[in-house]
Amino acid sequence: MSTSTDPAPHDVEDEEVDGPEAAGLLDAVVDALGGQRREGQARMAQAVTDAIRSRRHLLVQAGTGTGKSMAYLVPAVAHAVHTDHRVVVTTATLALQAQVVERDLPRLARALAPALRREPTWELLKGRANYLCRNKLDGGFPTDEGALFDIAAPTLTTGAGGGDAGRLGREVVRLREWAATTETGDRDELDPGVSDRAWRQVSVSARECLGAQRCPVAAECFSERVRARARQVDVVVTNHAMTAIDALENSGLLLPEHDVLVVDEAHELADRVTAVATAELSASVLHTASRRLRRSAGIVAEALDDAAVALEAALEEAPPGRLDRWPDALADAVVAVRDAARQALSDLKDAGESAGKEEDPESRGARHLARAAVQEVFSVAERLAADVGREAQDGHDVAWVTAGFGAASRPPSLHIAPLSVAGLLRERLFSERTVVATSATLTLGGSFDPVAGAFGLKGAKGAGTAWTGVDVGSPFDYPRQGILYVARHLPPPGRAGSGEAAMDELAALVEAAGGRTLGLFSSRRAAEEAAEALRRRVSTPVLCQGDDRLPKLVRDFTDDPATTLVGTMSLWQGVDVPGASCSLVVIDRIPFPRPDDPLMSARARAVDAAGGNGFLTVSVSHAAVRLAQGAGRLIRAAEDKGVVAVLDSRLATARYGGFLRESLPDFWATTSTGTVLAALRRLSG
Repeated sequence: MSTSTDPAPHDVEDEEVDGPEAAGLLDAVVDALGGQRREGQARMAQAVTDAIRSRRHLLVQAGTGTGKSMAYLVPAVAHAVHTDHRVVVTTATLALQAQVVERDLPRLARALAPALRREPTWELLKGRANYLCRNKLDGGFPTDEGALFDIAAPTLTTGAGGGDAGRLGREVVRLREWAATTETGDRDELDPGVSDRAWRQVSVSARECLGAQRCPVAAECFSERVRARARQVDVVVTNHAMTAIDALENSGLLLPEHDVLVVDEAHELADRVTAVATAELSASVLHTASRRLRRSAGIVAEALDDAAVALEAALEEAPPGRLDRWPDALADAVVAVRDAARQALSDLKDAGESAGKEEDPESRGARHLARAAVQEVFSVAERLAADVGREAQDGHDVAWVTAGFGAASRPPSLHIAPLSVAGLLRERLFSERTVVATSATLTLGGSFDPVAGAFGLKGAKGAGTAWTGVDVGSPFDYPRQGILYVARHLPPPGRAGSGEAAMDELAALVEAAGGRTLGLFSSRRAAEEAAEALRRRVSTPVLCQGDDRLPKLVRDFTDDPATTLVGTMSLWQGVDVPGASCSLVVIDRIPFPRPDDPLMSARARAVDAAGGNGFLTVSVSHAAVRLAQGAGRLIRAAEDKGVVAVLDSRLATARYGGFLRESLPDFWATTSTGTVLAALRRLSG
C-alpha cells in the first residue's frame, strides 16, 4: 500500500454508508447473482467505501478476475441512493462501458433494491455527435456534401447506380427513415451501421450545435433528452473523452453535478486527456472554413485564403518533428492565420446582425457552422501563436510538424499538445470531487507514485489532493498458472526489426504451443513481417491484423485453438480470450515510445532539465504500462495456463529490466528456452 500523508479534506455526512453495511450489500449482490465471495473484491469494496466516507482519493489496482466493476459500483450506488448525490463512472473502452450499462448495473439494481428501498437508476451519456440532430434533419443546417447528391433522386431510393454518391445517398435515406421510428437517436442502435460520411449528414458536433436556448427543436433533441435524464439518475456512465472535455472546458455543462467520480481503466486517463487537449492546424482546415464562410454569409475571406496558402508553403518547407525553434515563415503564417480568423469572426458577427430575424433557418444554421469552423481555427492558431518565440523549454505546450504520408499524400500539418496534464487533472478533476481510479495495471515498478504523479497528486498539498493507494491483488495464482520467458540469448532488437534469429525463436515457440498464440508487435510492419515469417515456418494457421476486421479476427482466433493471431496496439488491450486458444503471448520488444515522438521526447527532456531521469520517468514508465497490459492477455480465467514470451533480451539484461518486471504479474520466470518449449508442448497436449 502507498499512502499520501495529507489529512482528509472534509468531514463525512452522518447518513453515509459505513463499512459493514457496504460489505453486506456486496454479499447480497454476490448471492443474488449466484457468485462466490472473492477476497480481493471485498477488500476493494471496503476501500472504495472508506474513500467515499473520508473524501480521500483512492488509487486501487485490481487484477483481472477480481470483479472490480461490482466492487466499486456497490458502494458508489449505495452512496448515491442514500445521499442523493450523483456518481459518475467513466471508462476508456466501449466494451467496458457496454458491460457496465447493459450487464452490471441492471443486475446490481435488482439485487440492491430491497436493501436500498428502491431500484437505483442510471444513464449512459455520450457526446452530441453520437445522436441524430433533429434540426439538421429538418433542414436547419446545410449538408456537408453540398450538391454532391440529391437524396430525393430515384436512383438513390431504388438502389440503382450512383457510385460513392449513390451509396452515400442511400445511407442518408435509410437514416431519415430510421429517424422517424427511433426513440433514442443513438447511432449505436442503428444496425447495420452507416459510414461516418453519411452520419455527418444527420448529426452535429458539440461546437456546431446551436444549443438548447437557440435551437428551434430543442424540445425534441435526442442529446438534450439524454442530458436531462442524466441530471435525474443516481449513476451516469460516460467515457474518458467526455470526462476530459468537461474538465478542460471547466464549464460543468457536459457532465451533471456529481461528488464521486469512478475512473475505470484509469491507466488510460492521462493519455486520453492529452489527446483531447491536442489540436491540429492545416491548410485543408483553413480552406474548409473559408468555403463555409462563402456559402453561409457570402463572405470572401481573402486574408484567410492567403494565410492558408502561406501556411501550406511554410509546412512544406518545415522539417517534421518538434518545434524547438520556429522557422520564421511558419511563425509568420501562424500569426497570419490567427489574425485572419479573428477578422472573419468579426465579419460573421456583422453579417448576422444585418440578417436579423428575417433569416431562414438553413441560412442561420449555415452561418453557425461557419462560425464553428472559424472559431476552431482561431482557437488553435491563437494557442500556436502563443508558442511562437518561446524558449525551447519554457512553454506549457509542445508544438510539432507532422510530415505528409499515405498513398493519397496527405499534406503536412501542425500540432500542439500540453507538456503535462497533471496540473489540469489536479485542479479540474480531483479538486472538485472524490475520485476512485482503478485498473489492473495501476502500479509501475510496484509503486503507485508514477500514476499519482501523472494525476498531479504526488507531492501536492492542500484540499482535494489527499490519496491512498491499495493493491487488492488478483484471484489468479500467477506463479502456478503462468511462465514469463525472456529470450536472453537473442541480440537486442534494432531499428531494422528483430532479425532472423528472433523469427526462428518465434516459430519454435508457436510450433511447441500448437498455435494458440497471440503475437503482440511494436508496429504494423513488424507484425506483417512476423506473420509472413511464421507462414513459411509453421503448419498451423496464422492471422494478421489487417487481414480482416479486428472483431472477426479475434473470433476466428478464439474458435480455432490451432490459430496464431499477430497484430499491434489494438491487441495489447481489451482482447479477452480465456481458455486454450491463448496459451502463448509473444511480445516482440519492450514497447518504448518512438524516439522521434515529439511529445514524449519533450516530456523526457523537461524531466532531465528538472534534474530527473527523463528516460526512466517517461519512456520506461510508458513501456511498463503497455507491457503489463500485453502480458495481461494470457491469464483471463482461473483455469488458464500458459507462457508470456518476450523476445527482447533487454528485459533480462538492462538496468531498467527489474522495474519493468515488477510491473508484470508475478509469473514464474525463466530464460531457459528448453524449459519453456517443454512446458508449451505439455500444455498443447
